[in-house]
Amino acid sequence: MSGIDEPVDRTGGELDGFRIGHVPDGVGPEMSDSAGEWDEIAVATRVWERRVDGGYRVDLRVHVLRGDRLCDLAALHDFLADWHERDAAEWEMDDFSHPDGPGLICESEAFWLVEPGVAVAVLLDPEHPEAGALPAVAAAVTRTPT
Repeated sequence: MSGIDEPVDRTGGELDGFRIGHVPDGVGPEMSDSAGEWDEIAVATRVWERRVDGGYRVDLRVHVLRGDRLCDLAALHDFLADWHERDAAEWEMDDFSHPDGPGLICESEAFWLVEPGVAVAVLLDPEHPEAGALPAVAAAVTRTPT
């Protein structure tokens, strides 16, 4: 990370078979990718962050999740609750209709099941000036045509 305020490409490129079609204004210029596994789910992640006093702050994250456990939307919800260390029963979500499949959304996160075994989650810092753009950012993450 250079720490230089460089312009951010408002299209986020491709991540593990998905096109990130929109990055909101004000998202930090530092972008990084990572891949790993958590509880038998493969996770590919792209993060945008910005320098703040004493370190960095994550503005936007996109995760592509792959694993047999992700068989339906309820299983995806439960996996993400475990991963984020939240109480699934108290995690208030609304229905989210994504072009690629059924999903759920709250103030800071939207996720959807693309097909059994494949899901996407988008997290936008709720304190970010463009936090209201979460539905549009999530809707712009779509499967890359094969």
